[in-house]
Amino acid sequence: MKNIIIMAAGASSRMKKTLDEVDLSVKVKEVASLEHKTLIPLDGKNKSLLFYLCSNVKEAGYQNVYILTSTENRAFHQWIESNNCHPKIKGLKFFLPTQNIPEGREKPSGTADGIQQTLDQFPELLKERFTVCNADNLYSANVLKSLLNHNNSPHSIIAYDRSYLKFPEERITKFALIKLDDKGFLKEIVEKPPVEIHDSFRNSSNQLLVSMNIFNFSGLEIYPYLKDCIMNPERNEKELPEAVRALIKNKEKAVFAYVAKEHLKDLTSAHDIEQF
Repeated sequence: MKNIIIMAAGASSRMKKTLDEVDLSVKVKEVASLEHKTLIPLDGKNKSLLFYLCSNVKEAGYQNVYILTSTENRAFHQWIESNNCHPKIKGLKFFLPTQNIPEGREKPSGTADGIQQTLDQFPELLKERFTVCNADNLYSANVLKSLLNHNNSPHSIIAYDRSYLKFPEERITKFALIKLDDKGFLKEIVEKPPVEIHDSFRNSSNQLLVSMNIFNFSGLEIYPYLKDCIMNPERNEKELPEAVRALIKNKEKAVFAYVAKEHLKDLTSAHDIEQF
């Protein structure tokens, strides 16, 4: 029951492309150019976003951490060996599922595919609940705890109030927007909608609610939606929000939403490093 999957299988391409636009130390640039962005030392203490995220994961009460990586994950093995005795994360059990790239593709098939591959490699998760989140967002312990303790529906999601997110509007177009019913259950989720239709997602209180890709799922229930997730024709990926969208079309009130009124630090490009 106290499981979390942290998605870190991407290529960090936007981070690598922007390194020359920011004044960074030689060490930070070297790590950022060679390794996954979640391993970049951020604060002068040689601690990475992954470290601070796992610290919050432990504080929230999780026990098992599945870090979904690419097949080239030696740096993650080294990170675990170097950090798993630190008091902030000591006691967490780490596992490293890998997202394989299908023949004929040059990049992974998306987040829904990554979670499916995790469940295929660790089938015990099919019998349990687990939280899923991005590796490049620093989710708070309170948010993580809300999902861990959820019990009134098969699945749950965090809905971030846009007015608390300190992102420019262009950044919001990179995320999914959501609508809830009057009981707080998810009724619509759309990945990366154009800015022109953002206002159509506002609720009666004028809130714009944003998904930052953090969910809690029942393994057996979500699996077929991951497996059958359609490929986005523009981005050529199976995206987790699309799997959730198919789920709620088939099962009403399957996903309860917790509204978070707080900012969420996001590590997408080199310009984001200084905020940490």
